[in-house]
Amino acid sequence: MNTRRPRKQLAQINVVPYIDVMLVLLVIFMVTAPMINPGEVDLPSVAKTQTVALQPLQVTLHADGQILVHDLAHHTDEHSVTQSELSALIRQKQIDDPDQPVVIAADKKVRYEKVMKIMSLMQQNQVKRVGLLAAAEGR
Repeated sequence: MNTRRPRKQLAQINVVPYIDVMLVLLVIFMVTAPMINPGEVDLPSVAKTQTVALQPLQVTLHADGQILVHDLAHHTDEHSVTQSELSALIRQKQIDDPDQPVVIAADKKVRYEKVMKIMSLMQQNQVKRVGLLAAAEGR
């Protein structure tokens, strides 16, 4: 009489060979990756333009909530405005010269929400070119 129980078949996958293959592939990629030269982009060059670009209208936001406007194109002095006055001023400037860009300069401590409100105001008044002014590192 045979009293031994029949052996159960294991339903597990032996993953050791897969790990070995993955490690070999990893080593191959690590060795060959530094040897591959990245594609270089040959950018087109243009001649310097002879026309002077229109100077922007600079809107400065201070941490205390003050809004200053300085028209660099017409060399006007910097003056303080409210948000409604700024809207009217931008609307008038766009009627006079729709291609004049607007640059927003904000203090580091100004909340991002206030900058976005000013940018939204520019969009509502159909300003085509809006930029953010940043200081160079080390200033």
